[in-house]
Amino acid sequence: MERRFKKDNLEEAVLDLRRVTRVMAGGKRMRFRATMVVGDLKGKVGVGVAKGLDVEQAITKARSKAQKNMIEVKMKDKSIPHEVWAKFGAAEVLIKPAVPGHGLVAGGSPRIVLKLAGIQDVTAKCLGTTKNKLNFAISTINALNKLKPAKN
Repeated sequence: MERRFKKDNLEEAVLDLRRVTRVMAGGKRMRFRATMVVGDLKGKVGVGVAKGLDVEQAITKARSKAQKNMIEVKMKDKSIPHEVWAKFGAAEVLIKPAVPGHGLVAGGSPRIVLKLAGIQDVTAKCLGTTKNKLNFAISTINALNKLKPAKN
């Protein structure tokens, strides 16, 4: 589920929205957990997760956390300088550079993160034994953090 918005020269997407409950003495307490991806399409991207009493509060808090956690991605043209692999939990992501015009070939969370970072020519593969969108998004951010600048 991807909903995209544009605000403050930043593109943002709601990656995941869940209703979570906590069992207390008087019964269950319901809250919402939102996972947001924020990027400027020019090499900066961030992921934020937050809970709130309603959906709007959760999304607002997640957006501000994503903006605080933004990273600078080392890019070479509209691709990445080299192949990179990262793991978070059971989610593994492999990202490979591609020739210009190849396009963004990726699925799920890595596609949204790479798109909002402004990377256009790359191939990404989700490995691992989980389907957790949050872990794949964080794994993609970790992979992009591992990138070293291109040698000219």
